[in-house]
Amino acid sequence: MARFPWVLPVPGFPTVRHIDMSIEQALIERSGNRCELCSSEANLSVYQVPPVTEESEDRALLLCGKCLGEVESGEALDVNHWRCLNDSMWSQVPAVQVMAWRLLTRLIGQAEIWASDQRDLLYMDPELQSWAEAGQAGSDGESSAATLDSNGTPLENGDTVTLIKDLPVKGAGFTAKRGTAVRNISLTNNPEQIEGRVNGVRIVLLTQYLKKAN
Repeated sequence: MARFPWVLPVPGFPTVRHIDMSIEQALIERSGNRCELCSSEANLSVYQVPPVTEESEDRALLLCGKCLGEVESGEALDVNHWRCLNDSMWSQVPAVQVMAWRLLTRLIGQAEIWASDQRDLLYMDPELQSWAEAGQAGSDGESSAATLDSNGTPLENGDTVTLIKDLPVKGAGFTAKRGTAVRNISLTNNPEQIEGRVNGVRIVLLTQYLKKAN
């Protein structure tokens, strides 16, 4: 987790956090003293977007308490709150684009079809894309576990898989039928899920219900 260290509390005094004031001031000026994801003015703090090799304003964001808590939490995201990404994803700030891509990816994992549609619109150059995807690795910096189909066969980006059971698609109003071929899949940061298009809709599928096509 890329956070600035906390100072141990002293009785009678508030807890203080060490931050680089030049970075904080630069972010305040860049953002207009607002959260760079949702535009809130409440409880703002500096967040260095991982992976962090050196703290800098170019790889940092000014976030409100709500956004920061959700970004750092491993729990399900508050979908209604993150509708703000529909606007902030168009920011010209690279760190904002990277964070928007990661959050949209997490929302796709929660079967939010709108997030998939928005992420498809978010173009980033190869360097930014690599940065965004680097943040999807495990917290120890190592690559995520292999993505395997129901038979234990490794899956890769671009593979074709077949559904082995009927799967109701939440929010899309249809059922993905057993035997349906899903072509040109995309891996996610969750080794138990992949993304693919069924009936023209990009959805998340559980690998336990998939078989790699020969």
